[in-house]
Amino acid sequence: MIAIIDYGAGNLRSIQRALESHGAQVEITSAPERILAADRVVLPGVGNAKAAMEQLHDTGIADAVTGIAHKGTPLLGVCLGMQLLFGDQEEGPTTGLGLLEGNAVKLGDGLKVPHMGWNTVQFTGHSSLADQPEGYFYFVHSYVVQPDDERDIAGVTGYGEPFASVVIHENIWGTQFHPEKSHRAGLDLLGVWLRS
Repeated sequence: MIAIIDYGAGNLRSIQRALESHGAQVEITSAPERILAADRVVLPGVGNAKAAMEQLHDTGIADAVTGIAHKGTPLLGVCLGMQLLFGDQEEGPTTGLGLLEGNAVKLGDGLKVPHMGWNTVQFTGHSSLADQPEGYFYFVHSYVVQPDDERDIAGVTGYGEPFASVVIHENIWGTQFHPEKSHRAGLDLLGVWLRS
């Protein structure tokens, strides 16, 4: 069972349908015990980092996500969900889950924010996505992550300057774009995650 975390942020039905198109059994839940029981977990997200972290802590979801990550359950963070995998968050400011080393900062000065629409992702050669062709994915975000370890960067996108648009560290994955809104390229990436 794949648990999609419902904490009041994100288009959860789109992610559900995308995963179900691969034959996955999916449950949308806000119950920590269901998250802890899941075979895989998706942390979606749209909105403000500080408000999201307050909700995750107030509901006990933050502890459940930390628990499944530490025991090796595959975890996928999407958009804000990816940013919250890291520590210091410039938005708020607040502190994320701290599952990955690094922080999240606002896109560079002079850039139109949010960065919204289609953009390419170039996958790096040292990840399980290395064989994926460069593709177009759908973005809506004003903040980007800065991983401390470059080996955690599995995909890069240019907007003003290059930023990490995919991260992979052991069982923890994150995408700055929305794979569920990215047509075939997004579905293919979700398929790789489901097989990982």
